[in-house]
Amino acid sequence: MNSGLDDVVAAETVLSDVDGALGQLVVRGVSLDELVTSARYEDAVGLMFGGFFSPRDWAAEIGRARADVYPLLHYTRSSSDLPPTDALRALLARLPDASDADTALKLIAAHAVFTAGTLRLRKGLAPIAPDPKLTHAADFLRMTTGVAPTERQSAALDRYLVTVIDHGLNASTFVSRIVASTQAGLTSSVLAAFGALKGPLHGGAPGPVLDMLDAIGEPTNAYPWLEAALARGERLMGFGHRIYRVRDPRADALKGAVRLLAASGAIDPMRLGLAEAVEEAALELLRRKKPDRPLDINVEFYTALLLEALGFPREAFTCVFAAGRVSGWIAHAREQALTGRLVRPKSVYVGPVPREAA
Repeated sequence: MNSGLDDVVAAETVLSDVDGALGQLVVRGVSLDELVTSARYEDAVGLMFGGFFSPRDWAAEIGRARADVYPLLHYTRSSSDLPPTDALRALLARLPDASDADTALKLIAAHAVFTAGTLRLRKGLAPIAPDPKLTHAADFLRMTTGVAPTERQSAALDRYLVTVIDHGLNASTFVSRIVASTQAGLTSSVLAAFGALKGPLHGGAPGPVLDMLDAIGEPTNAYPWLEAALARGERLMGFGHRIYRVRDPRADALKGAVRLLAASGAIDPMRLGLAEAVEEAALELLRRKKPDRPLDINVEFYTALLLEALGFPREAFTCVFAAGRVSGWIAHAREQALTGRLVRPKSVYVGPVPREAA
């Protein structure tokens, strides 16, 4: 029995391929390197949804969907003290549970609108209505911060949303497929997937990366601090991955976005210098202390710096990740519903055996 299902093939998919040995990610036949430099998030959504929904102007329709779901923010005003993840989950549950393109559009739009609105309500501020004419990334930032983002800020968030849109059969994506296999609607699949994403072993490490940087404080402290953490048996946040045995390609994509922001002055050079010193020291230590276990930087390390620079609080990082990944969850749910079967694995009973009658 394989309790973690490692190397167990549970689905055939046209959506993405993760090559952990080579450090490559392919999304519908396009390498991640090409995708992040050639596609906006709306373009990536169209790529993911090809064959699952009829062709349409995804950018325009996602913009209109943001306006459509905005009134639902009314329901969170009395619960604005909830953590952002819980508030988002409650609001998503108010969307219709169908399997059509309209539901898919509302789910994509809702992650940005509800996250931004919830964050403003938590500050005692009024939510900002969407602008359907803006790109999804630009409007997400504007609704969150109340300020029109710069072109580079919008491009950086766009790159992030594209980078995390899909990543093989990870825990949350597998959950979305399991729910879809029952013929439940897309909202059910997305809510279940989001529940899995909340778990700290799946989507919860970007925030702790910043906690680590804060604790280290200065570049000169990086090596001794990290060495002491490893000596205590602690995990270094932002390093290592269940699949990748070399560098996570998403980390390089996001490091490029961080440098894009740094060039515009949107990131404190000292903060970036600290992060790069920590990266260098951690990689050296991991190679020396764990030579038989390849551990490299993962997507979470530069995600933390990127989202911090864009003005998102740490407690909302999971929500922002979900705003990108929701399209992947939807595409997998549609693929499973159209081409798969009800997911019903077998378990092995290891409990007590009933006594035989005397």
